[in-house]
Amino acid sequence: MKQKRILIGLGVIAGLLVFFFALLFFIGRYSGTRPGRFAFGDKIAVVEIKGVIAQSSGIIDELQFHLEDEGVKAIILRIDSPGGGVGPSQEIHREILKIKSKKKVVTSMGSVAASGGYYIACASDLIVANPGTITGSIGVLMQFSNFEELLKKIGVKGVVLKSGEHKDIGSPLREMTPEEKRIMQEVLDNVHQQFIQAVAEGRKLEYAKVVQIADGRILTGEQAKNFGLVDKMGNLQDTIDITAEMVGIEGKPNVLYPKKKISVWELLMRDMASVVVDVLNEKGYELSFPMQIK
Repeated sequence: MKQKRILIGLGVIAGLLVFFFALLFFIGRYSGTRPGRFAFGDKIAVVEIKGVIAQSSGIIDELQFHLEDEGVKAIILRIDSPGGGVGPSQEIHREILKIKSKKKVVTSMGSVAASGGYYIACASDLIVANPGTITGSIGVLMQFSNFEELLKKIGVKGVVLKSGEHKDIGSPLREMTPEEKRIMQEVLDNVHQQFIQAVAEGRKLEYAKVVQIADGRILTGEQAKNFGLVDKMGNLQDTIDITAEMVGIEGKPNVLYPKKKISVWELLMRDMASVVVDVLNEKGYELSFPMQIK
């Protein structure tokens, strides 16, 4: 009898696990789907660029997906980023320039859209920001650490073998030479000029005018509008309405929002465990976690 109850209990647990894994798969596949993803007719797609910009592949894939969807008439970039890598920012910027020839691309700025975030935004057809959005920061930064004095204090000496004079430029084991500083500054200045040129072309501003504010300063959305870096004030919903009008969508547009990701393990630990415990308790089985004091 006891063995039979154990087998029944194991069967219940196995059945519940299968059920919940199937449920989690369904939720993971379709969660975050808001009205419009499967709708017919003209649509507007929202692509989120959040956090530090460390890579471009995922965002570019998403942009390409919406570009190939004939029902999507425009793309909104929802940017909430302080910036990031030069390479990824430039790759996304370039992809937007290519898409613009086929579909409208509009930027909606969240709390922050600065540095690399603004680099991406300036490629779009229109920029909408909140009055208090932190943006601008048109500049380039490169930081190095020097542990030479620290290593001397603990009696550690670094040895570097190199094939060229400047191969270990920026090494944390020694002070940078004046010549190396000059080389690195030239690199920074060149990338900075690329940034200024991108803003001037994207915003249709005079190069000299952009130079005046391209000293790394941050700006509010309101200030940025006064300098010509932003077109309109508004939130995401305002941007959706503006974009719909731009592409001739009448009435409330169907909006494709990014699919929200759900952590399977978070749901598994939070929801499944509690349900399993409740079911087993009803059947006379009790799971407990004894508290240990150490």
